[in-house]
Amino acid sequence: MTKTYAAITGVAGYVPDYVLTNAELETMVDTNDEWIRTRTGIRERRILKGEGKGLSVMGVEAVNRLLEKTNTDPAEVDLVICATVTGDMVFPDTANIISDICGIKNAFAYDINAACSGFLFALTTASKFVESGSHKKVIVIGGDKMSSILDYKDRATCIIFGDGCGAVLLEPTEEKVGVIDALHCSDGAGRQYLHMKAGGSAYPATPETVQAKQHYVFQDGRPVFKAAVKGMKDVVSRVMKRNDLTSDNVRWLVPHQANMRIIESVAHFADFPMEKVMVNIQKFGNTTAATIPLCLWDYEDQIQKGDNVILTAFGGGFTWGATYLKWAY
Repeated sequence: MTKTYAAITGVAGYVPDYVLTNAELETMVDTNDEWIRTRTGIRERRILKGEGKGLSVMGVEAVNRLLEKTNTDPAEVDLVICATVTGDMVFPDTANIISDICGIKNAFAYDINAACSGFLFALTTASKFVESGSHKKVIVIGGDKMSSILDYKDRATCIIFGDGCGAVLLEPTEEKVGVIDALHCSDGAGRQYLHMKAGGSAYPATPETVQAKQHYVFQDGRPVFKAAVKGMKDVVSRVMKRNDLTSDNVRWLVPHQANMRIIESVAHFADFPMEKVMVNIQKFGNTTAATIPLCLWDYEDQIQKGDNVILTAFGGGFTWGATYLKWAY
């Protein structure tokens, strides 16, 4: 029996116009450009400004660009999955909002919350629908408006994150391209080091939770750094080993853009030279679920059909994973 693969047949991205530079952050919090660059590699990040503008604003832009680029009729799309931790509302899902505004009326849509690993988790989930034969055109979105949950007086977090969104179209093919293999992991014990305490059912919003700044991202950097490097290097090594891959026959390593030191450490342990590692953290910062699709969008003209590409991410929870795909166009 011929195997069906889920191939990425298009990628698009969107980042807001407003550029928040390190110089501007110096006026907001006790930090400076050199401190930020040497510790994170970030020079600037994009911020979505405007009252009532949530993730869906960026998602609609990314999806509309994707539909136009791939000449896809919205009526043909039969599934939309959005990876995010900053949806417009608790409910309905932001995937539903994006689908409605983009005219996607024949699809079911839902969100996935796996923090910075969300896009990889959503990509694997979507690929199974395509591989099964039940769905022909699936859009996977990764995006976050991190500025909505940041305390701009906390230099441990506000210097790192930015806003952005990326999207890919998955379609079936019998050619051996697309998503070939994936490995994902979770360990809830890591939640103490990276989380947003309030806003869920355990700690609903009250004057006290707002006063205590519990609706902002909390991160204990050192244990997160160690777990991120270990987690990503382990899953990358395992996926490459079981697919007989080496850094010589993999064209691109696409790591989550968390921190330049983490990116360099993962590349080192996986034996990848930096010229084969996609990096755009310097201009976008950490956009959480958006970093990997934004990298693919940013580097699209440097990827050729048949290239072996390894995606890897690590996020709050803890969640982490790696995906091996063969570029389809």
